[in-house]
Amino acid sequence: MSVQSNTRTGKFVLLAGEALTGKEGYLVKMTHDTGVPEVKLPAAITDITPFVVDEGSADAGLSTVIPLAPDRNIRLKLKGACNPGDQLCLAAIAGSDAGMVRALPASAGTYRVIAIAEEAGVDGQLVLARPCEVGNVVVSS
Repeated sequence: MSVQSNTRTGKFVLLAGEALTGKEGYLVKMTHDTGVPEVKLPAAITDITPFVVDEGSADAGLSTVIPLAPDRNIRLKLKGACNPGDQLCLAAIAGSDAGMVRALPASAGTYRVIAIAEEAGVDGQLVLARPCEVGNVVVSS
């Protein structure tokens, strides 16, 4: 007998906790509004963002998201440039950059590696990447 009832795989629909229109390829986190699940863009580079927006919507609308899983590659919105094999983390939370990824910076700090780039990418591209929850990486100067 399976205990895995009432579960889902692949894409699914959740309420947008903020405007996600045009945010396809951006990473989002799950939150809630009085117990009702919703997704929002990250507020800090340390936020856990296990979903990527597949189809965004207006605030309180229905958005389609895809869970990050290592058994499939995915396209993520890139800030800056990257090369195959680069570790990707959340871009600095500044304006419209929230939810984008960037190559692991050389500047000192703690970053959460989310994926590995599978192709070279340029700023604004939906870069092909493989989800890989390495977790926090500390870069020292």
